[in-house]
Amino acid sequence: MDKHFVGIDVSRDSLSVAVHPGGQSMEFPNTDEGRAELITHLQEWQVALVVVEATGGIERTLARSLAQASIPVAVVNPRQVRDYAKALGRLAKTDAIDAQVLAQFAEAVRPEPRPLADDRTRELADLVTRRDQLVTMLTAEKNRLRSAPHDIQPSIVEHIAWLKGQQDELDQKISALSKAEPKWRERDRILRSVPGVGPVLSATVLGCLPELGQLDRREIAALVGVAPFNRDSGRMRGRRTVWGGRGNVRKVLYMSTLAAVRCNPVIRAFYQRLVDAGKRKKVALVACMRKLLVILNAMIRHGTLWSPYVALP
Repeated sequence: MDKHFVGIDVSRDSLSVAVHPGGQSMEFPNTDEGRAELITHLQEWQVALVVVEATGGIERTLARSLAQASIPVAVVNPRQVRDYAKALGRLAKTDAIDAQVLAQFAEAVRPEPRPLADDRTRELADLVTRRDQLVTMLTAEKNRLRSAPHDIQPSIVEHIAWLKGQQDELDQKISALSKAEPKWRERDRILRSVPGVGPVLSATVLGCLPELGQLDRREIAALVGVAPFNRDSGRMRGRRTVWGGRGNVRKVLYMSTLAAVRCNPVIRAFYQRLVDAGKRKKVALVACMRKLLVILNAMIRHGTLWSPYVALP
């Protein structure tokens, strides 16, 4: 029997399904009953892979239901699928068309299904994401305060105070949740033994990068988006650039690297060596982000605390 590749376009109310090869199209309500009916249909076929797009969390329940039914599912970046659709000349966009493109993408690209995060990990990731949103709003309000008219400033000051209170409350929830899981307590102890790594990066890694310690150095760098990609063509040798990856993790890793360049002897020496060799400071800093991430990955894999002698190149 031929293997089938399935694409599912997930919306709040419905699931548009396409099967490739074969071209079958179906639609189910995005409810418990609808998902159960969909799984029954999928189990009648020999499904090689189901692909759904990450849609702000709407896809989570479906992905979890498929995984529990032992149906391989990959949650992919929507930008990748849209670029693939453009390459096929599929410029129109409807739920049915998107499902067909996803099914073709599944067969052509075959993204690797990754283990889905458990409920506790998703809860921590949601708290970390909300904290990041609050920090963004705080920064915006502080910038507005500098140029706001005098009669508007009290309102902004009041809002800043409220946002700080919400941030403090979230920090307490994140800390309590991190301490509630024995495996997280140990990982947090390992991560925070590294100079430059604080509670924010540790919580972000625990919630948003559960693959840390399970991948090799190249895979983890690419997953976060700090792996350099070539830009060469013929005789032209372009600058290497980083692209994609988990922006929420990369942003916090950047701030920790800034601290590590000052207080971590290994990262500081590495940064200075790159700058002395003529590398631009931004390039050197990204290289330090990658080095710090690789060090953390190795420490979690082996369960070892920070040691500058082990971390030396």
